[in-house]
This record gives sequence, structure tokens and C-alpha cells, in this order.
Amino acid sequence: MPTTTATTPFIMRLIGALALDPVTYEEVEADRPATGQALLVVVLSSIGAGIGARGLGSGTPQSMVFISALSLLAWAAWALLTYQIGVRLLPEADTRADVGELLRTIGFAAAPGMLRVFGIVPGAAIPAFAITAVWMLAAMIVAVRQALDYKSTARALAVCGIGWALAIAIAVGLGLVFGPTVS
Repeated sequence: MPTTTATTPFIMRLIGALALDPVTYEEVEADRPATGQALLVVVLSSIGAGIGARGLGSGTPQSMVFISALSLLAWAAWALLTYQIGVRLLPEADTRADVGELLRTIGFAAAPGMLRVFGIVPGAAIPAFAITAVWMLAAMIVAVRQALDYKSTARALAVCGIGWALAIAIAVGLGLVFGPTVS
């Protein structure tokens, strides 16, 4: 008789990711079909940034698309940097991870970024972006700790912090070079 494993519904995974639940991140890490869900979370987070950026004075459709694309590129840079730093520069003895496992977990770590959409509310943009940035960093730390099998949260914090700083620098550079002009 075949056995089946019930997977957690997508919305429950989102709630677990938002709650920084290590069990949720472990489940996503092991669930190869969850790659599409993780990608959806990243795309929704990026769209949330584009919409929420209207509250920062970026209300044109072109700037919303640009902010969404920049957010997506920043996440991709952060993901790539995190993998390289975590697996090659700062691994622990038990660190074993493939790209898919890490992408799934850190994809779900972008879940707080979906709340950037609330930046569209007048006066809420800066708090929405600041709170979700810190929340995403915390989620990323949990995701990296689980995906790279770190025993030390401090090591995951170092990996994510270095990657985050470099990804922000890349995003700012891209924004300055390719972004819409402010008159």
C-alpha cells in the first residue's frame, strides 16, 4: 500500500514563515515541489514593494514596475551572495545544502516583504519598509540556519548580514544607474 505525506497548505507555510518557525523552514527545505511556492512568495514580495513604494512618492506605473524589478533583483543578489558566503566562506562542519534547498527556504523568508504593500497608505511607507526589512532579515537568518544546517544562529546572522549589505549596495547602484530620474 503506498504511503502519502500530507504537505502543509501554502497559506499555513506563509504563516509559519512569517512566525519565523524553524519547522516550517525545514519542511520547505525538504519539499522539492515547494520551489514554485517559494518563487511565488518572492514575486509577491517584489510586487508588494512596487505598490508600497507609491507611498514614498514613486507613483508612476513605470516607477512601480522598476521598484518591483529592483526588489526582485536585490532578492536574487542576496540569495546568490548568501549561498556563496554560507557554503563557501563560512560553512560549519555539517553544512550540506544544494541551491534548491536554500532557494526554497530563503524564498519563503521573503514573506514579510509582501506586507510592504501597506506602504501605499499615506504616512505608512517608511515604517512598512523598515519593519519588513528587519523582519525579512530575521526570517532569512532562520531560513539560512535551517537550510545550511548551522548549529549557530550567530553564523547565520553573519552570513545574512554580509549578504544583505552587499545586496543593498548592488540595489542602490542599480537604482542610481538605471532608476527613474527625480525632478
